[in-house]
Amino acid sequence: MQNRYDFIYLFDVIDGNPNGDPDAGNLPRIDAETGHGLVTDVALKRKIRNFVGLLFNEQPPHEIYVKEKAVLNRQHERAYQEYGLKPEKKKLPKKEEDAARIKGFMCQNFYDIRTFGAVMTTEVNCGQVRGPVQFTFARSVDPVVSSEHAITRMAVTTEKEAEAQQGDNRTMGRKFTIPYGLYRTHGFVSAPLAEQTGFSEEDLELLWKSLEQMFEHDRSAARGQMSARSLLLFKHENRLGNTPAHTLFERVTVERTDASRPARAFSDYQLLFDGQPIDEALAPGDARELGSGVTLVRRF
Repeated sequence: MQNRYDFIYLFDVIDGNPNGDPDAGNLPRIDAETGHGLVTDVALKRKIRNFVGLLFNEQPPHEIYVKEKAVLNRQHERAYQEYGLKPEKKKLPKKEEDAARIKGFMCQNFYDIRTFGAVMTTEVNCGQVRGPVQFTFARSVDPVVSSEHAITRMAVTTEKEAEAQQGDNRTMGRKFTIPYGLYRTHGFVSAPLAEQTGFSEEDLELLWKSLEQMFEHDRSAARGQMSARSLLLFKHENRLGNTPAHTLFERVTVERTDASRPARAFSDYQLLFDGQPIDEALAPGDARELGSGVTLVRRF
């Protein structure tokens, strides 16, 4: 990779919980001071991992390191076995070339390691890798309202519960949703770090594809209807970047079309670039030179 990228990603949720907080009874995450909804970077990476694993059936070089029910030390042992090395407890091989081969094996085989990096300094030590792709927390454009719903299951778990209810067999529960929320997150792709992990142009294209399609394969009754809405890429000519990321992000704004009523759909907003509607400035799939060695690409 010879280019740095900064990007803006917009997605929304309708009548769902985009990212519950387990420390708060799985309530939607909300900024306590402003009321804006939050979705963690970890939750977004989880969806990318799931999509890539599904697309490639967990086969190298697109295996997923952090996945459901994974035992990480087992994956580390594979790297040592590949080169006929015996792991020392919590230590990397003494020879630098052996340590580099261990890290290289993990990067080559696992998409999420060469993309997001990983801390693999466990009992079977494979070192630490800093990934080229990073996300911020996603934050809703407007404050959101969390709604609580009582739900009923027409069954109980045990005979004791059935006897206590004399055959009524009902279980009550709670469900939390946001009526509507449009979320915005920022991301960054570092060319120098991509060189270190082996993250390629093909891996980058897979990242964009994942952001476009990952919600289509992550449906859940709890999450409601989640949709990818827009992906804007700022491509730098210089591998270290031509312009600070924040100055590029500030040129893109999201505004309500009618602030007199609550937003309930993506059509209640308009996306602006330099104050101009994005549909007038740039069509999906097109690119526009911004000067100073930066190109704006609208993926969708």
